[in-house]
This record gives sequence, structure tokens and C-alpha cells, in this order.
Amino acid sequence: MNFSNKNRQHFLEQLTNQSFDLLVIGGGITGCGIALDAALRGMKVALVEKNDFASGTSSRSTKLIHGGLRYLKQFELGLVHQMGRERAVVYQNARHLVIPEKMLLPIEEGGSLGKSAISLALLAYDFLAGIRRKEHRKMLDKRETMTTEPLLNPEELIGGGLYYEYRTDDARLTIEVAKSAYASGALLLNYLEAKEFLYDENKKIEGIKGLDKISGREIEFRATVVVNATGPWVDLLRKEDNSLKGKRLQLTNGVHLVVSIKKLSLKQAAYFDVGDGRMIFAIPRGEITYIGTTDTVYNKSIDSPYCTREDAQYLLDAVNRIFAIEPLQLSDIESTWAGLRPLIFEDGKSPEDISRKDEIIHSSSGLISIAGGKLTGYRVMAEKTVDILVKYLNGNFKPCRTRETRLSGGDFKNDNDLKETLKHLMSEGEQAEIPAIKIQEWFYRYGRNTTAIIETVKKLTSIIKTEDTKYDEAELQYCIEHEMVYHLNDYLIRRSGRLFFERKQYEIRIAPLAHYIGKELGLNETDTQKMVTETRQEFDKAVGF
Repeated sequence: MNFSNKNRQHFLEQLTNQSFDLLVIGGGITGCGIALDAALRGMKVALVEKNDFASGTSSRSTKLIHGGLRYLKQFELGLVHQMGRERAVVYQNARHLVIPEKMLLPIEEGGSLGKSAISLALLAYDFLAGIRRKEHRKMLDKRETMTTEPLLNPEELIGGGLYYEYRTDDARLTIEVAKSAYASGALLLNYLEAKEFLYDENKKIEGIKGLDKISGREIEFRATVVVNATGPWVDLLRKEDNSLKGKRLQLTNGVHLVVSIKKLSLKQAAYFDVGDGRMIFAIPRGEITYIGTTDTVYNKSIDSPYCTREDAQYLLDAVNRIFAIEPLQLSDIESTWAGLRPLIFEDGKSPEDISRKDEIIHSSSGLISIAGGKLTGYRVMAEKTVDILVKYLNGNFKPCRTRETRLSGGDFKNDNDLKETLKHLMSEGEQAEIPAIKIQEWFYRYGRNTTAIIETVKKLTSIIKTEDTKYDEAELQYCIEHEMVYHLNDYLIRRSGRLFFERKQYEIRIAPLAHYIGKELGLNETDTQKMVTETRQEFDKAVGF
């Protein structure tokens, strides 16, 4: 049965009529990672998410699978070692989504680190993170640095360091993990909110009273153990459980800006010193360049973090200082996103100095909460959590298998296999008169599953005349049938990233795409128009300062 909201009624019946070993609350990368690991070990698993999968922090990061170079400054050598090696695992299991990319670290006179210190730091990074030999760091003099990135301001520049990071799409990675968990036997539902814990006579959690936000129906479902993997909302659920004691979260806000590549036409992704001790990225991606991030204490609405004018100006000022360009203005910003980091509070530490280590918190009710951590480390966070669950459930479960499990769409033996698969798909696309650039775009979003989209295009060819509409509808059709898309925002933000990276092009396509979803899912005109309004609101929020 397809992983589709067309089958929602069947999924709800499964949820209410069965008892599960594990119920995960939270459909971000951590929750989906736990669901996958547990399902592969043979547990009966359910996961519920109150909005869409990856709708919180897991779609609002800097979109890098990185080894944690910045943590060397905090002497968290163990974290750098773990993240570097874990990065290689994530790359192996999702090569279509995790792309090696050179990163330039400009070195300036009077910067926070000198050339020798940066050379030593990058050397240590290569060693600790287990970087592949062909990706080892390279130190550059001023001339070589300017050749690598001609837009750098030469005035204070004395050299640079070139090292590797891995670029990804965080929301796509989460969706592929969710699809893999479903294929492994887990039941996952978006738009189902956990409203209230159910307790047995010993005051132990035995289930959840939930709200299906699509039908408005209240339902109850049960599990032996419940894991709270809700990211920034972790403490809210602990409070609901009357177990908010001891360690607590410190939320910090990370903001990113998108500008046209014409305004900041970088040849090379860069990671540079802001001047106040912080570092930010500027990363070219297709027709845009994105910039981030901030790291400020956040005490406002968890459900709707946003980019303030001050946040935006801070990032623009940093870019305008390091690059010799026509100064970027607020009016040049095409879109923004903001995401909350659920860090473990440490008294007296500034946001950028708080450890990114994860923490598992046990409550007397049996609730297990996990917080902190990084996108790169989602798999080891899941493994640690499920190891605890194995002991708790005392069952005959298999050992962890996620290190060797290829994610949905990412079943490639090696880099050559990936290249050959892309070549084959481009040949298929040529026969269907689909532009090579479109096949490439889909491939680095859906991997091997691109085949299904190509087949849909062939069926649509005789019906739809406008090429852009045809390709949009074929891609959207795949996401409805196989990725639980219910709302247009699910597709435009979390399945394709178009709101962030192609906002101007897609403003005019909102209504037709919403009506396509409405037709496919049997929505009435009122619900479809509501979808159009809500999507336009998200487009406005992206530049709402």
C-alpha cells in the first residue's frame, strides 16, 4: 500500500485497532530515524506528527551534513570525530542527497584565527573526522584564494583554507528516512497531533489521545513505550507529562537568507568570520546563493520562528564586508527561513558555545525524551535511543542495521553506480522529451525514484500542453502517491524546497497546483481555497520583515 494520504483512513484504523511496541511523537529527522531503526530491528512502530514531516527544525537548517569544524574551537574533539565518521555513513546511504562540496575558509589579517591556527585546525579536522584522502584540506596563499573566489575583498585577505563539507536537503533527507521506515513496517502519520497522555493505574504512560487535524476526529492509540522526539517542543510534552524537571532546553534561532546568484555570484561556497567571533556560510545553489546562520536565544512562539529585520541586516552586513560586491540590501532578499535549535541549557554559556551533544531524558512515567544533537548525527541518536528501548521492552530484537541500510531512492553501490544511474535516467528522459536539466533536478531530489516521475510525464504528455505545468504535476503526483503530501506547503517547502529557492517563479503557480492536490485528494472547493490562502501566507512570511 502506497505511503499516501489517499490511504489515511486505513492508516487511522491500524493506529487505533493495534497496540504498538513503540510510539514516536515527532516527525523530524530524529523521530523518523528512531522509527526506521526500531522497525528494522523488528519492533512494531507507530509515529505521529502534528503538522507535516520535517515541518520544524528538520527543514530549516543550513542544509549541510558537516563534520563539525566549529566544534574544534570548543575542544569537543569526540563530537568532531563522531560527526565526521557519521557524515560518511549518511553519504553512503543517500548519495543522491548528500553532495561533497568544497568550502573556502578565507583568512584575514586580525581575524579570530591566524593562518597557522587554521592550518592546524583543518589538519586536525581531517584526522578526527576521517576525511577521505582526496578531500583533505589544502592551504592557499592570497593569490590562490582570490583565484578560487574572485569576489572576496582583498584588503584584509592573507590566504585561505579549502576543505570539504557535504551539502544536502534536510527535509528531503527526513522524507526519505520516513519512507524507508514505512517500507520497513512502521506506521507514520502526519497531521495527527498528540493532545494528551493516557496512563495506567501505576501512572505509567500507555498511550496517547490524539487529534486527526484533517478530519477533526479524536482517537486513542496505545504503545508499550512512548518516545518524545519533538525537537523544540520536547519540554512542552514533558510539562504535559508533569516531568519537566532537571535538564531543560535552550532554544536558539538560526536564520538564513536567499538572494539571486546575480546579486552574489560566488564561484565557491565559503565559511567566513563575521568579526564578532561567529562564522557564517554563503553557499551558491543553482540560480541563488543562500547565507546563514544566526545563533540567538529564542523565547517567542515555537510554532512560527521568523527572520527579523535585525537578523537579515546582520547577515547582509557580514556578506558586504567579506565580499567586494555592490552592497546587498534588504530589498535583494528573495526568501528567508528560520529554524530553532533545541539545545540543552548550560548556565552561563552563550548560544554559540552551548554543546550540540544530544541528551536522552527519562521520566518516571516511562516517557523517553531526546533532545539536542545535529542533523548529521541523526542515525547514531536513533541507535542510542533504540538500544535503550530494546532493554526496556526485553524482547528478541535484531541488532541495529541502519549503518548499512540505503535510504529510499539511494540504493547505489558506489559513486560510479550513481553516475551510471543518472546517465540511464537521462536517456529515458530524452526519449520522453524531458530536458536533461529537469532529470538532473529530480535525480538529486528523488534518486532512483525519478523513474516513477518520468513514467507519469509520459502519461500526461497527451493531456497537458504547458511543459512547466506538466513537469510540476508529474512531480507533485509522485509526492501525493508516495510521500504523504496533503497540503501544497508540504510540496513547495518540504518535498521540493521551491518556496525557499524558487519563490518568485512559483507564486503564480500556487492556485493551479493547489487545485491539482484538491482533485487528487477529493477536497471540496472551500478546503482548496483555504489551501491557496495558507500557501500565499507562507510565501509572504518568507520576506515578512
